[in-house]
Amino acid sequence: MEDGTFKSLGYCGDTGIDEDVLQWDQRAECEVRHILDRIADKWSLLIIALLDKRSLRFSELSRAIDGVSQRMLTRTLRHLERDGLVSRTVHPTVPPRVDYELTPMGATLHSTINALVIWTEEHQNAIAAARAAYDRKVVAERETAERLEAERQAIAHVALSGRG
Repeated sequence: MEDGTFKSLGYCGDTGIDEDVLQWDQRAECEVRHILDRIADKWSLLIIALLDKRSLRFSELSRAIDGVSQRMLTRTLRHLERDGLVSRTVHPTVPPRVDYELTPMGATLHSTINALVIWTEEHQNAIAAARAAYDRKVVAERETAERLEAERQAIAHVALSGRG
């Protein structure tokens, strides 16, 4: 392979860059970036989590995921099926019954998502404290900026009124 040539069309690595530092390219056409965008959205994460233990029908998924529209659930399931993470089985009944379940690859993704959920649960209090500290800092900075602006305007007013 020639220096600087990508291994494949979807390969986003860059020659000469430490793989530990840059695990994927930030270019818009990078396939890894597209996959991460797809699987990391909130609906995909919830669907994968729900399908961990058993297959579910569309209506069961819809009831279990608060706030998802029928259109968005359909779209997300289609994307996950296209990516090979979810399988869709249509049963020839009246009305038709459709079941969704994780594929073996989807199941491996669930374990990764589960690790993220565990991390989030372990750190949620620290994150809440950091958010509160950040919000206090922003308010204090805004109050300081407003006070300095008021002082500047008062000085300008005194200087201008002293001329008249």
